[in-house]
Order: sequence, then structure tokens, then C-alpha cells
Amino acid sequence: MNPSDFAKLLSQLESLSTKQLARIRETLKGLPHTSGAAIAGVLQGPNVCPNCQAPAEQLRPWGHSHGLPRMRCQACGKTCNALTGTPLAHLRKREQWLGYAQALIEGVSVRQAAQCCSVDKNTAFLWRHRFLQAAATHRPAHEGGIVEADETFFLESFKGQRKLPRCARKRAGVGAAWEHIAVLVVRDRSGQTADFRLQKIDASHITDVLGPLVDKDAILCTDGARVYQKVARNMGLTHRAINVHKGIHVIEGAFHIQNVNAYDSRLKQWMKRFHGVATKYLENYLGWRRMLERYRQSISPAICLSEAMGRFQLQQLIQT
Repeated sequence: MNPSDFAKLLSQLESLSTKQLARIRETLKGLPHTSGAAIAGVLQGPNVCPNCQAPAEQLRPWGHSHGLPRMRCQACGKTCNALTGTPLAHLRKREQWLGYAQALIEGVSVRQAAQCCSVDKNTAFLWRHRFLQAAATHRPAHEGGIVEADETFFLESFKGQRKLPRCARKRAGVGAAWEHIAVLVVRDRSGQTADFRLQKIDASHITDVLGPLVDKDAILCTDGARVYQKVARNMGLTHRAINVHKGIHVIEGAFHIQNVNAYDSRLKQWMKRFHGVATKYLENYLGWRRMLERYRQSISPAICLSEAMGRFQLQQLIQT
């Protein structure tokens, strides 16, 4: 806006009603989170070429496209920008992304997020799963020391689908045992957390997910289920089984599964706000919760946006 138009706008403020002035104040409160300048600081250029994976040294400025600096790779000749190859590519209304990231941090509903960002509810739903697509894959590369593992369950849901492969349940139905999806949660004492949807609770499937994650010198703490004894034997891990059903919660003063159980409880309580999560999107919601736990009080819309672009920085959370 040029200076003359801005001066004209200021002169018109005196003619506004009290209700109109209040609305302007509310609008101004949201501007720091949605301004183009603020989001431009987050959308930095890629670290490698999205096409050939050449290092950033091979990328050279190549003008602008759609409001973002464009780079050209000297190795492959392809051009790219900060969003190329990310789940956020080709999404519009970038000026609202930081505001939507704040809505994710607060965990509001799709309709509430749509209202906050002045977009349609269908757009807000699309953004939710685009923003969470990369975050769902962000897990620690390894866990060590005392590692706790336990499974939790979510009722299988076909929410949003017009055709169901079974009869519809009544509202608040609990479902049969075979209708529950098993999720294995693994957490070490530094707070690093990973979770995996299991097709079956057996030694083979559990070993497949724990093998690349848990250090060979780690001590695995689980409940008394026999399947974990076989898993620990297959992986060559020291195993401590806590028989919670007999009232045993801690053995040798240090070995327990209270951290992972507390995480399961927080996860389930947080999930209640969504009134059931479609099973096909379950991994996205699990990644969403891991992101909130990973950063805790230090999380910000900028960090959330970086996660959505696939930039993952593991946060070390020291617990007692």
C-alpha cells in the first residue's frame, strides 16, 4: 500500500463504529502469525536438490516463482523452491499456514481451525493431513538405556467412508476385540518415543519394528506377556518383565513401564477430542501427538511448519 492510500485509510478510522473498531483489533492480533514476512523466514531454501539429492552447494539462485525464491541445481539442471517435494507443495494461501500451525498446536477441531484461518472446512481437513504427513514419519533413529515397550489399542474406524465392510455400530459402541488396532509404543528414559501400528501381536512383527530401533546393549522393560520374552531372546536383549497383574510395578528399584504407560494415557486422553479417528489416518494422529510431546513448551508455529516440510530435529527430553 502506498503512503497516500495508507493516510486515507487512517482518516477513515474515525468514522467506524465501536463494533467495527473491535473487529479491526481482533484482526490485528492475528497478523503477526499470518504475515507473509513471518512465513518467508520459515520457508528457507532446500538443503539438497529434491531431484538428484545434490548438496546445497550445487543450488544457485534462479529468480522467483509463486512468491518464493527459486533455485537451479548445477548437477541435474532442475529448478526447485523451498516447498518442492514436500507435502505442502502446491497448497495455496501460504499467508495462513502459521495460523493453521498454531491451530494444530492447540488441537482444535477442523471447523474451528477453518474459522480461525478463514478457509473452508474441507480445506482445513486437507491441510491437517498434509501438515501431518511428514511428521508421521519422524521417529528417533534409535533408543537406548532402559527402553520401555507396551501396546495400546484403538477401535477400528471407517469414519468418513460411505460404504462400510461391516454393519454400522451404534453410537459409542465398544466393538469386538478383533476390531481393535494394536499400536506398540516404545519409550526410553530420555523421553524419545516411537510408536508403530502392528498387523499382529506376535514375536515376528514386534521384532521387525524393535530391531532397527533398540540398541543391542539396551534393557527392555515390558509387561509379563510371553511374546516379549521371545522378542528379547531373538534380539539378544536383556529383558525385565514387570507382572503388573500381580501388583508388581517396579523391580530392582529402576525397572518399570510407568513412563510408557503414562504416555499411553496422555495419548488416549488427547485423542478423545476427535470423537474417533479414522484408522487410515491413525499414523498421522500418532505422529501429531509425538510432535507435541517432542517439543512440549518450546513448540511454535514455525517449528510445526518445519516439521510439515519434513525437517526433523530430535529433541532430547531428560526425565527422571
